[in-house]
Amino acid sequence: MFESFMNIISLWALPAIIILILTFGLVRKIPLYEVFTTGAKEGFKVSISIIPYLVAIMVGISMFRASGIIEYIGHILSPVLSHFNVSADIIPLMIVRPLSGSAALGIFSDIAHTAGPESFTTKLAAIMVGSSETTFYVLAVYFGSVGISKLRYALLVGILADIIGIASAILVCNWLF
Repeated sequence: MFESFMNIISLWALPAIIILILTFGLVRKIPLYEVFTTGAKEGFKVSISIIPYLVAIMVGISMFRASGIIEYIGHILSPVLSHFNVSADIIPLMIVRPLSGSAALGIFSDIAHTAGPESFTTKLAAIMVGSSETTFYVLAVYFGSVGISKLRYALLVGILADIIGIASAILVCNWLF
């Protein structure tokens, strides 16, 4: 019963929001098409302005992965993390997640395929992906696109939040599973 109700809500939520916005605009006599095209133009300008930052972060991530430093850090951290039931397969995810969401999802997919969907390692990886952020991507792309160049505190807080998210994922996973 509850599942079918949620399926209906998920099926109709987006069309209902669109109809609500269009109705509100018509009632208020807002020129909907002109407002939409103006917003689309501004969105296109923003997307063009962030291309250099996207290229920079992609090159940085590729260099980081190709250098072998991820495996080296994993080798160093493996003995310590094994005391908390963290498999060596998780370490690349912990390192890559603050850099790139797509790379982290690729690593997560590999972990899920290798360990199986019901394994402790897959559950831990899923919780880690959901409880951390792509800090460096956000700083490079979003901050760069609006011209913020002083990243000191944002970087510190972002990395701290990632560390807390990863530690919390390990604690919660050990507690629940």
